[in-house]
Amino acid sequence: MIRAVLFDLDGTLADTAPDLGGALNRMRARRGLGPMPIEVLRTHASSGARGMIGAGLGVTPADPAFPGLRDEFLDEYESELMRDSVLFPGVPELLDGLESAGYAWGVVTNKVERFTVPLVKLLGLSPRSPCIVAGDTTPHPKPHPAPLIEAARRLAAECETCVYVGDDLRDVQAARAARMGAVVAGYGYLGEGEPPERWGADHLIAHPEALLELLAGMR
Repeated sequence: MIRAVLFDLDGTLADTAPDLGGALNRMRARRGLGPMPIEVLRTHASSGARGMIGAGLGVTPADPAFPGLRDEFLDEYESELMRDSVLFPGVPELLDGLESAGYAWGVVTNKVERFTVPLVKLLGLSPRSPCIVAGDTTPHPKPHPAPLIEAARRLAAECETCVYVGDDLRDVQAARAARMGAVVAGYGYLGEGEPPERWGADHLIAHPEALLELLAGMR
């Protein structure tokens, strides 16, 4: 029986691509480059600074210039963390439904605490869940299972009774490694690799509230 549901943040609970893309476009403007459409950048949003800098400036972590660009990007992002970011449509109703049905829930993200803590507060999530695990909360980020295992511990739930919902292959990999159920948020960013149907998840949902129907069938 499922007792707890854990969620990725970017691309699963919240559409943060507009503000991540905004930070990148301010960097591009500083270099005399035109803005890139947010829709073009959206698929890179789950990869954070690495994805945005690679897509918008053509620089990878192997490049000596990357650390400086990463720091610049993170400062830009922090300056307008919640200008246009919002919960995805249906997420408030999903969380209401989970709480009404007695499920514990929490957030497990690779976004570091510097950004996670203020963002979940601004989104109105932190008062509702006692479990917010960021990318630097444990020694290893996803796809390592450590963050998911820590979240289950905080919710006093066995890993086998948890489901993890995310929009990236590493989310499925982390859930599998933690012995949790794996659900793909098909409405999320999904990246540019293999299609999510090939990630090996248990289920793929087209909209947030579909998770309530899925959980009802597991009882």
